[in-house]
Amino acid sequence: MAIVIHHNPECGTSRNVLSIIRATGEEPTVIEYLQTGWTRAQLLGLFAAADLTPRTALRTTKSPAEALGLLDPAVPDETLLEHMLEHPVLVNRPIVCTPKGVKLCRPSEAVLEILPVMPKEPIFKEDGTPIPVH
Repeated sequence: MAIVIHHNPECGTSRNVLSIIRATGEEPTVIEYLQTGWTRAQLLGLFAAADLTPRTALRTTKSPAEALGLLDPAVPDETLLEHMLEHPVLVNRPIVCTPKGVKLCRPSEAVLEILPVMPKEPIFKEDGTPIPVH
């Protein structure tokens, strides 16, 4: 089973999602997108597969979105996309790809919807909150 996580190791939600994936017994391909950046084709493909737009994928907190004037709803998607290519942190995360689909996994338990196999044991977020597995 091939799983890919577009990951920011500084993000608690991203770390939680990575832990959930690993709890299934699978080791995903981890792409630290802040280091590698994005390509236009990659973002467009991920957004289409996850049913996102640049606006819905825009990270609005702890990013330069406000300083760049990107919070105005009148800013076109093309402009958002250009800025996301220049500033990878503008893309919300983590985005996970599995054989069952692609999803922006916020909150972290959203990843359960696209995992081919459920975790084998109870799992908890970093803060100790249990994650219900059905």
